Amino acid sequence: MPIAPDRDKVARWNAILKPYWGPDTRASVRQLLTSAIPFVGLWYATLRSLEVGYWLTILLALPTAAFMMRLFMIQHDCGHGSFFRSHTARQWLGRCIGVLLLTPYDYWKRAHAYHHAHSGDLDFRGFGDIDTFTVREYLSWPWYRRLRYRLYRHPFVLFVLGPLFIFLMKHRFPWDAPAKWKKAWQSVFWTNVALVAVVLLLGETIGYGRLLLTHAPVQLIASMAGVWMFYVQHQFERTYWDRHEDWDYYDASLYGSSYLNLPAPFRWLSANIGFHHVHHMSMRIPNYKLRRAHEENEEFHAVREVRVRDTLRLINLALWDEDRRRLIRFRDLRELQPA
Repeated sequence: MPIAPDRDKVARWNAILKPYWGPDTRASVRQLLTSAIPFVGLWYATLRSLEVGYWLTILLALPTAAFMMRLFMIQHDCGHGSFFRSHTARQWLGRCIGVLLLTPYDYWKRAHAYHHAHSGDLDFRGFGDIDTFTVREYLSWPWYRRLRYRLYRHPFVLFVLGPLFIFLMKHRFPWDAPAKWKKAWQSVFWTNVALVAVVLLLGETIGYGRLLLTHAPVQLIASMAGVWMFYVQHQFERTYWDRHEDWDYYDASLYGSSYLNLPAPFRWLSANIGFHHVHHMSMRIPNYKLRRAHEENEEFHAVREVRVRDTLRLINLALWDEDRRRLIRFRDLRELQPA
């Protein structure tokens, strides 16, 4: 069992976080309207751009995908119970957005909760996360397993093939979900049924070819951006990993999640998810309060700040070095192997 945080630590963090807990209904409705209405308008413009040229379709797919990602962040808050006070309202909003995002909401909600509960715990990996192994584990493997892991961690697989695989295939049948997750499996089934109905309706209305040409680039760009953001917010050199008996929730949240410092327009479009350390510290804080919580509390200013230009150095990190307590690249193994 991990060492439980001392009561003083829990009380101190609760005192810091409590002022930001809970949704503001007006702010939530305003965010929903400023996300859904532009998305629908841009998606329709992207569809009509087929009549001009596909170059324009691709250009319009970029802002359309950005608003799709913003809708994902709303679904994300619904899953954490921090978007609407009404359980029924946030559940059904999350499920409806899930159909748009090819994501079975109740399955995603359960898997993502596992990620929050065990982020940074070396003994609870492999579910809801990007697979990360230690140097010792990697060196103990046969060559073919090492090759498989190297392929898995290749940027093209992680950020192009991976998002397609997750949203198009795994979300249709998430084989890693335990059978006892009955609600999650029901969500998978009904999301798939709803997707078939939406595709048939739109396909018969605007044409299946036009539907594919319009939505495919939007889905791909949004999926790639989402996976990239999730990656850089946990995968940096001095992130946090520890064995279960030494793992601490607060340390994992503060030091295992980065502050992704985005330019203001992208911070707005991503619904402040760059303040990921605050989000991991308390899932009860809605996205539109994360920035204020970060800026008003010095405790959050010590976290690892990542800027967009930094992410190019982070994408090749692949192995956790338990001795040096940092993530390293495959090529760094040459320096470690003599020892």
